[in-house]
Amino acid sequence: MVNVQISPSTSNQFEPTIAVNWLNPSVMVAVAVDFRTGPALIGLYKSIDAGATWSTTLLPLPTGFAGIESPHIDYFFPNSFVVAAHAFDADGLSGTIVTYTSNDNASSFGPPVIVNQGFGQFVNDDQVVVIADKAGSSPFLGSIYTGYTHDYNTQFIPGNTIFFNRSQDGGNTYSGPILLSSVNEFEEFPGIAITLNGIVIVGWITQPPGSSSFNTRTSQDGGATFGPETMVTSVVVAPSPLPGYQFRCLTFPSLAGDTSNAPTTRGNVYAVWQDFRQGYSDIFMSVSTNFGVDWSTPKPIANSPAGTQNFFPAITVSPTDGAVFVSYYTNRVNPPELDVFLATSRDGGNTFTNTRITTTSFSVAGLTLIGDYIGNAVVPQTGRLVTVWTDTRTGVENIWFGDNQ
Repeated sequence: MVNVQISPSTSNQFEPTIAVNWLNPSVMVAVAVDFRTGPALIGLYKSIDAGATWSTTLLPLPTGFAGIESPHIDYFFPNSFVVAAHAFDADGLSGTIVTYTSNDNASSFGPPVIVNQGFGQFVNDDQVVVIADKAGSSPFLGSIYTGYTHDYNTQFIPGNTIFFNRSQDGGNTYSGPILLSSVNEFEEFPGIAITLNGIVIVGWITQPPGSSSFNTRTSQDGGATFGPETMVTSVVVAPSPLPGYQFRCLTFPSLAGDTSNAPTTRGNVYAVWQDFRQGYSDIFMSVSTNFGVDWSTPKPIANSPAGTQNFFPAITVSPTDGAVFVSYYTNRVNPPELDVFLATSRDGGNTFTNTRITTTSFSVAGLTLIGDYIGNAVVPQTGRLVTVWTDTRTGVENIWFGDNQ
């Protein structure tokens, strides 16, 4: 396994995600928060040689905003990429969800499109995930879905809810937002999965001080309407910061659907999250075999030693054979330093093997923010799993790339 630095060394970058062109997997595109010019901007890192070398640029800041962060990227057929992010004003408020879309393999992007506008301390949208429907049996192929945390009354009596929007025209316009979660709960950062037949499942974890649980809602009509909220399982939210560290560590789910035609797993939906129920942060998984109606009893999948900290899982599923991949941070090798590991299952999540992606551990001593997530993507033709993460081995928070081969 080779690790490649894909962002500049002279400035901080964090919160990376990555997408691969399924038709031309030599094209890989990653995004992250990038501070190379001062304010938070979206760094765009592109490889046209399957990750060997990378070019870097910055996406333009939307007019009227002071910075932009929390980027997330996905690919859709044939040569398109969509980036969603959270733009904010000089006070860090008026959080607005925007997307950028490219139809030429990320050579150029159209102007930012507002998905949902923020307004001062009263409406602040953040923590966005974007996913495009690439399921071969889906009647909604090409639809783009965004889910995000909708903060309101941030300086008074704050609340957090989960909102959802969809685009049916390649990211040019978005429908009005749908409120998915209860206003009586406090949520962070949703996950979205698309099944083989185009069913959309959105999940989130409710936060303290109340009881915490992993909840979902399901849409049978391409995100136009959603069924009732379902509680999958109770969750013990990991403390933030984790014991022995100073950086923020949010607890949220990552979801993915099996869109392959593998006979034993097609249609499965997988959810992973970090859970502190054992007295330390471990990666747990629950599986639905009936398109999100019922879910299995959660189980740990990292096989990490008791007392280690494992967090920020990112999941993807191969559309060719249904293999399940979960990337995550862990301090299992050289605590308190961190590494990135990959949990892989080829039997529908029943068993996992865990392998190290990083070639060296890295220190996060004194850091109060390393970003809130990492990302991965699969090369369907070869089963190659690529991961991007924040790494400090150069002395600065930079974005690194590695794989399972």
